Amino acid sequence: MSEANEATPVALVTGGGTGIGAACCRALAADGFRVGVHYRSSEKTARALTAELPDAFAIQADLADSDAVDGLIKELKGTAGRVDVLVNNAGFNVNAPMLSMKLDDYDRVAAMARATWYLTKLVLRRFMLRQGAGRIVNISSVVGHTGNAGQIPYTMVKAGLDAFVKSLAQELAGREILVNAVAPGFIDTDMTQELPEEIRQEILTKVPQGRMGRADEIADVVAFLATRGSYVNGTVIHVNGGMYGG
Repeated sequence: MSEANEATPVALVTGGGTGIGAACCRALAADGFRVGVHYRSSEKTARALTAELPDAFAIQADLADSDAVDGLIKELKGTAGRVDVLVNNAGFNVNAPMLSMKLDDYDRVAAMARATWYLTKLVLRRFMLRQGAGRIVNISSVVGHTGNAGQIPYTMVKAGLDAFVKSLAQELAGREILVNAVAPGFIDTDMTQELPEEIRQEILTKVPQGRMGRADEIADVVAFLATRGSYVNGTVIHVNGGMYGG
């Protein structure tokens, strides 16, 4: 970061208690960040993770509730005093064909885009712009580029997050705040472990490397963007074992 400041840098990871989010928290902690592990309802796993990491803290908010996001920012100000890296990882999905999906389900998935926009806006305004530097990394998805049957709202949101990255990077050009995205392919997490074996095998036929990715393989790229990729901006990095090249 460009700011001459001896304070320990702080990274906030939304949905940080499990899966890719938890792997990002571990990777950023290993790179010297004090990590804020955000959670909505998984308090037990979030607090267990903070116990593993030096000086980490758990922080709760329903990101779909703008008042709760306002409260999250106030709590961050008091607990950490700064945010140097924001990883927008939290997400939500409902699987259903378009013709059978209810409008309420669509709205619940689409709220993820609004939540990312609002949290990012507040982190920029209250922390990064005042600090004179920052890194923002969105976790999007390969399906935002390839599409995926039964996940139309989810694919729309993920594609939108990538467009958000490209536009915001241009708005912030010259301010030492870099904005990028990492688009995972099929990653071995609790969510994918719940898939029937025949579906898992069908997925693997689409992956040239012949295996699902690991959460830490996504986190390694996030950590690179958070700490080293000083000339990487407005970019979507695909991490998917060769199934899609961008």
